[in-house]
Amino acid sequence: MRISRIPNGLRTGRNLSSRSEASCSDGEKCINWTRVNVRNVRRMSNASVSIKFRWGLSPSDPEQQPVLIVGQASHIASLTWDDVRCKLEPRVTEEAWRRGIQCVTSSPGDSCELWPRAASLATLPARRSRHAAPARSHALAKIVRATQRSSDETIVLVCRKRDALASAASIGRSYPLYHARSPAAPLGAPAAPPAPPARALTVEIHLVHEKLLGDAESEEEGIGTLDPALCDNALSAEELSTLQDVAEATRLAARITDTPANIMNVDSFIEEAFKLSKDLDISAPTVIRGEELKAKGMGGLYGVGRAAACPPALVVLSWQPPGATDTVAWVGKGIVYDTGGLSIKARTSMVGMKGDCGGAAAVLGAFAVAVKARPSVNLHAVLCLAENAVGPNATRPDDIHQLYSGRTVEINNTDAEGRLVLSDGVVYASRDLKADTIVDVATLTGAQGTATGKYHAAIVSNDSALEAQCVGAGLVSGDLAHPLPFAPELHFTEFTSCVADMKNSVADRNNAQPSCAGLFILAHLGFDFPGKWLHVDMAAPAHCGERATGYGVALLSVLFGAHTRSKLLRALAPAQK
Repeated sequence: MRISRIPNGLRTGRNLSSRSEASCSDGEKCINWTRVNVRNVRRMSNASVSIKFRWGLSPSDPEQQPVLIVGQASHIASLTWDDVRCKLEPRVTEEAWRRGIQCVTSSPGDSCELWPRAASLATLPARRSRHAAPARSHALAKIVRATQRSSDETIVLVCRKRDALASAASIGRSYPLYHARSPAAPLGAPAAPPAPPARALTVEIHLVHEKLLGDAESEEEGIGTLDPALCDNALSAEELSTLQDVAEATRLAARITDTPANIMNVDSFIEEAFKLSKDLDISAPTVIRGEELKAKGMGGLYGVGRAAACPPALVVLSWQPPGATDTVAWVGKGIVYDTGGLSIKARTSMVGMKGDCGGAAAVLGAFAVAVKARPSVNLHAVLCLAENAVGPNATRPDDIHQLYSGRTVEINNTDAEGRLVLSDGVVYASRDLKADTIVDVATLTGAQGTATGKYHAAIVSNDSALEAQCVGAGLVSGDLAHPLPFAPELHFTEFTSCVADMKNSVADRNNAQPSCAGLFILAHLGFDFPGKWLHVDMAAPAHCGERATGYGVALLSVLFGAHTRSKLLRALAPAQK
């Protein structure tokens, strides 16, 4: 049995090789062996992995189906041998299990192999600050990514019921769907071997009873009083279906975001919307595109995308149940590639800009979860799709566009394009869809990462209750969010123009830049907008390294869960005010 600290990503192959350092007679040979294993694991594709969630443990041999048992140290410590023997026998003895428990619970954050490359035990960090997710979902994702196998495998997730959804989303994003790797072929081989067979990941959830840990813990974790449905220590088929939907939608959003723009262009994104509407058995999306955008007065979206080969588009998917009186619209920024336009980005800054459609991808994924949960409100997903390209028809600095709000905007930075397309989107949501609650979601500003970091989206809202609900939903869902100042009277002067109603980029980039970007969008609704508005800037948490995270799917699903028929989403949703 080998004990080791969980690796950060795949910096070493220590936990991935079947040979330990002590077994090598030649140190250099050992190092080379490890490097080969790391390289092979990195080439492993997760595109063919299917994920299935279950409640309770079923018998399996770890030699045939490797198993990772993971949870918080206190939760792992509550397990008995009888709880897990069906996953470990005949390879692991009770004595080895108890030794492993002793090792990982005495030092939370550690892992150990109970059976080499087949049965692993890991604990999540013990410490959690008030602004981090109680589920420790970010640490869970690192552990899962570092211990993946190239065969069918099982994860035994030991957690509280309240943490199951955040953990499910975390596991889902750890198995990204998009890849374009060719199968590896032996040197000199005439043809590449066939692609690897499909792999199955089974996540078996063992719930820890809330009373075992103390009911007051939820208050300490900043999520309020627990709904009784989270204390029944069981997961129904309907609740498992919700976990499945959230994980799959998170992977969908990440796949769209990861796919390069020569494949995921505006046409392809529209196809994704039509495919989803068919899968959900709802009406086909409304599409307003190209010159029709210009004719309708949507100068922001049209101006940003008019230079690209694929015309820009506003795409709307709708769910309208009989008798619904409230209307919610989610508006997503879908810039399939952002060169910066004529205010072109630097070479290194442009790499990764295929991910600038992460907001629209999140809205599409969350809409899928919500519709499957049958919301009681009118719900619209508004996708603002364009490529910010360079060409003869590109918007120039100094150009003035009239947006759908009727307000004019002097362009002083063509790389501040997201706020232009979103402004048309939110006004369409208000004017045409009659939405009284509007949430815009976007990878909007690089300054967001400076303001709230890599893990928390920055939020701005005209409604303090909605702002607090979003923070609470972030803690529960694992898609963390943190509020920025809402002070139009202090910040909106940054957009002052001598010749138009406003400029599109701030005069002083050191003056609450992410807040200002959100206020630009609200300005087109009007600062006296009578409804609720929430802006989610998720530029940094939309990615982990070079991979998309599908951020936003879990957040929106939980934030508006009270309006659905899903028992689990209703229980997790923040209290409505």
